[in-house]
Amino acid sequence: MDIFSVNTIAFTLWGYSISWLELVGTIFNFIAVLLAARRNILNWPIGLVGVALFAVLFYQINLYADLLEQGFYLVTGIIGWWLWARPGATQDQHKAVITRLSTRELLAWVAGVVVAGVLVGLVIARLHLWLPSIFPEPADLPTLDSITTMAAFAAQYLMMRRKLESWYLWIIVDVVAVFLYWYKGVPFVAVLYFLFLLNAFYGLRVWLRSANTGEAVARETVAA
Repeated sequence: MDIFSVNTIAFTLWGYSISWLELVGTIFNFIAVLLAARRNILNWPIGLVGVALFAVLFYQINLYADLLEQGFYLVTGIIGWWLWARPGATQDQHKAVITRLSTRELLAWVAGVVVAGVLVGLVIARLHLWLPSIFPEPADLPTLDSITTMAAFAAQYLMMRRKLESWYLWIIVDVVAVFLYWYKGVPFVAVLYFLFLLNAFYGLRVWLRSANTGEAVARETVAA
């Protein structure tokens, strides 16, 4: 049995065949985002396993921008794990200390995401012409997929830096991802991203509360 093939089926649900690759990758990624929302440092090592499995999945269904995205997650997952493990980055029970961006910084990140996404989309749309032996089929929805990928890159980086605003970007990414994966015929992944979306709202609430608490403590310290 080739567990790394989308054609190796774990079970069929409501007429949809779910591969072992999709199933196991989904489980690891879902656990990772739950831990991230709770500010738990263990989200990074668990997420690395899910990222590797999804990279194989996206290559097989011709979502090349998402394949690139998983490579980014692999590298930043290792770096993020290291950053959160540094002294002062976490507090009790390995919970991350949350910080914020200014409004100007957030707008700059959003503008950068859109510009970078359009440029990357132009490249992704031509990969099957330039490298047909590696990318035999043209990419689907290259511009939308690329903008979403750049937003995910930015969100991941901001999460590595423990920035509250990372969750705003994750919410946008998850909304688009639900549509994209349903369209591509992997509804189990689409459902996963819908759960990611719910978790992103939860993570925003948890991190916002933590950021507000930290700022209140800082004000009290200064006043004292």
